[in-house]
Amino acid sequence: MKEIVFIKKNEKYWKEFETILNSNKNVDADHLASLYIHITDDLSYARTFYQDSPLVSYLNGISLKAHQSIYKNKKEKRSRFKDFWKYEVPLAMAKSHRALLYAFLIFMTATVIGLFSQSMNIDFVRAIIGDGYVNMTEENIDQGDPLGVYRSASQSSMFIGISTNNVRVSFLVYVFGILGTIPSAYILFQNGIMVGAFLGFFIERGLTSLALGTIFIHGALELSAIVIAGAAGIVLGNSFLFPGTYSRMTSLQEGAKRSLKIIIGLVPVFIVAALLESYVTRHYLVLGNYGRGVIIILSFAYIIWYYIYYPLKLKTNGYPDRITNS
Repeated sequence: MKEIVFIKKNEKYWKEFETILNSNKNVDADHLASLYIHITDDLSYARTFYQDSPLVSYLNGISLKAHQSIYKNKKEKRSRFKDFWKYEVPLAMAKSHRALLYAFLIFMTATVIGLFSQSMNIDFVRAIIGDGYVNMTEENIDQGDPLGVYRSASQSSMFIGISTNNVRVSFLVYVFGILGTIPSAYILFQNGIMVGAFLGFFIERGLTSLALGTIFIHGALELSAIVIAGAAGIVLGNSFLFPGTYSRMTSLQEGAKRSLKIIIGLVPVFIVAALLESYVTRHYLVLGNYGRGVIIILSFAYIIWYYIYYPLKLKTNGYPDRITNS
């Protein structure tokens, strides 16, 4: 589409939005959200097809003005806690789905490499996980309890250790994003290799379904959260490396704000994953295939709904004005 045609087609929306921003009149929240989404979509289009045009700066200016207007002297509302989980985290995810796809592909590629490496060298898992852990698992297999490692510690101490470690890993993946995208991607890759090698170890012993069904009792949430944390790190790194039409500092501030919301939103997921690993996974034999399957399906269903489907639905329907562009 030629730029002049694009302007004629959409200019009325931009002018209306500017008029609203410059006035103190109350406007329907849904209408304001719809206009804002229209502006940001037009800005993305203009950045793609009219990179050197003054139009990009103009639309960027409107978006920044809207952000400042919404957050200038903003008073915290009693509903802020509810809004954070209902709107702000999903909104941050809606803007980060491309980074989530990259993180998923990195993790899955590393997992496949880990599986392949283990199939080529039976001692690969020892180099990745350590002799002590592998020897203990082999003893458990000989005793008819392949995943008895999940009963090797008391439930409460296991919960504290696992939840702390999970939050630490996600925080590291996120924080390393400030050094650029590659460090976060590397930690993701490292975790994927470890998972692949571990699964390969059980596949070699004919325990594929039992291992997958047991590990994913907690792993469905835990591994998904690590991938999402990796996406947050990529968002942070890209905001610094690729600021677009924003100044590098402005882009970094926006990226940090958005990615931090994603990380905070993951804390309950890691806690639930730790609860499952500490109190439920140890009963994998009692649960049977059906019990394990139900937990895994529900876990993945939640991840897909809250981090993919619901954010897309919000983006389509528009956001309340108090959290738009948060």
